[in-house]
Amino acid sequence: MKLAAIVLAAGSGSRFGGAKHEILLAGRPAWQWSSDLFASMGVPVTLVGPLPGGVGGGERRRDSVAAGLDAVPPITTHVLVHDAARPLVSRALVERVIGALEQGAVAVIPAVPVTDTVKRIDGGVVVETIDRTQLVSVQTPQGFEIGLLRRVHSQSDNDVTDDAALVEAAGIPVTVVAGDPENRKITYRIDHHIVQATIHLRGETDA
Repeated sequence: MKLAAIVLAAGSGSRFGGAKHEILLAGRPAWQWSSDLFASMGVPVTLVGPLPGGVGGGERRRDSVAAGLDAVPPITTHVLVHDAARPLVSRALVERVIGALEQGAVAVIPAVPVTDTVKRIDGGVVVETIDRTQLVSVQTPQGFEIGLLRRVHSQSDNDVTDDAALVEAAGIPVTVVAGDPENRKITYRIDHHIVQATIHLRGETDA
């Protein structure tokens, strides 16, 4: 298995109010945390976005993934797709995703159980309370056999929030491994503060 990682940092950060990948965490920009982790594991990294050595992204997330797929080393057989806005991804989580690929899975996502009560609403009124026992929140990195990921990208132009949705739409099973509650995505300003606090509690400093 020849593995590569794509780190996505091409989003506008509209909900955050600026480029999330540029914020500093213990002296390092957010994008560098995951990039450094993959590199420390011997996984070649392709950066997508306005970063040093990065390739240009697209208007949609899936366009940026496609740009990354075009730029990974040609010997790549499997790829990890990760959002730079999740800087605290752990080695253990990455190893779980890789382990599932090594066991023969062609698409792998990490996920954590939904802990909030979830309701469906219509016109400001609750119409249904949804059983959360089979619901999960999905994280990155997501792992794929690269030929499969390229194929599902070519078969559909639908806008999706993650690549696993394209695999699901093609009728191909997606394997789920345990995620990590600390693998938080920075979406709003409060997320930035929580990630900073987590780094402080871990005692981590600039590498």
